[in-house]
Amino acid sequence: MKHYYLLLLFFPILLTAQDKPEGKYTVDAQYFYGNVIPHRKSIQHLITAHPEGIVLSVSRKTFGKKEWEQSYNYPDYGFSFHYQNMKNETLGDMYGLYGHYSFYFLKRNLMFRIGQGVAYNTNPYDRETNFRNYAYGAHVMPSTYFLLNYTKPDLWEGLGVQAGMIFIHHSNASAKAPNTSTNTFAVNVGLNYTFDRSEDNQYIKQVDTTNYKQPVKFNFAFKGGFNESDIIGSGQKPYYALSAYVDKRWCRKSAFQLGVEVFWPEYLKEYIKYKAVAYPEEHVNANADYRKIGVFIGHELFINKISIEGQIGYYVYSPFNSTGKMYQRIGMKYYFSDKIFSTLGLKTHAAKAEVMEFGVGVRL
Repeated sequence: MKHYYLLLLFFPILLTAQDKPEGKYTVDAQYFYGNVIPHRKSIQHLITAHPEGIVLSVSRKTFGKKEWEQSYNYPDYGFSFHYQNMKNETLGDMYGLYGHYSFYFLKRNLMFRIGQGVAYNTNPYDRETNFRNYAYGAHVMPSTYFLLNYTKPDLWEGLGVQAGMIFIHHSNASAKAPNTSTNTFAVNVGLNYTFDRSEDNQYIKQVDTTNYKQPVKFNFAFKGGFNESDIIGSGQKPYYALSAYVDKRWCRKSAFQLGVEVFWPEYLKEYIKYKAVAYPEEHVNANADYRKIGVFIGHELFINKISIEGQIGYYVYSPFNSTGKMYQRIGMKYYFSDKIFSTLGLKTHAAKAEVMEFGVGVRL
């Protein structure tokens, strides 16, 4: 990691040599050091040392020119790159690219960042050459990170410091077995630099008189994806879900949801037959229906054209109970218009991911 220390050391020199871009941007470079959380016994043998790495980010600041910016205390948004040395040859190393939002509290001294993107693993599971890596079943996988930092920007000529904690999740959402995943909790310290420190960049404060309350709306969404059972080599199968729900928006940021949905997890077809033959003591019906029906409640947090939703559901029809009765979903929506949206979400059963869902929907 010596070359990464040098990168942090020369970071401010590299920045001051740049021409100032239009608008107001910030960049930051951070070093982190921490632990892989042993959330399952199947990966405990892979936790042999403390992982470390870097996060490099570029962000665009907001000043309230759009209504949502003031509502969320003028957040930043941008892109991040991360490198993580897992300190274990079996696990390999991780490289990630993320889009992120940074939100500020306590007079903008406390910063909370959410990053969602894609990571690349250098040494995933292989039956012959890397059969011990039960954490990652594929090179490419979704990844999420959360950053909580105390930050002091522009202490000297645009240069500032920040430090705090970071949580990084790597998982392929059961798209390919094995998928035990890893969660890294670490402390971080770094430098930040603010471009274009102009007096024209002032936070706009104005009273929002818009009434955001809406009548009950009807939503229909179709989602799909690919996943694989826990049986390594069983193959990826398509997954489909159809949701119908109502929502009630009652303020600028929030709407509540109530709905029903039908699931077609195709991977369960062969898995049911496998369980019936391989584990006769469990008395599995080989002809059990693989489909499921669930009811759910949820909350949607509106930001701009993007919203974040979380849902908790219960299977009212599940002849083959492979995951328990409860399920959860966390995801994002993008509204192309007031009525048409796309969705990206992760459906889980507690700490076990089932599928990454991609979908489209209509809100009437």
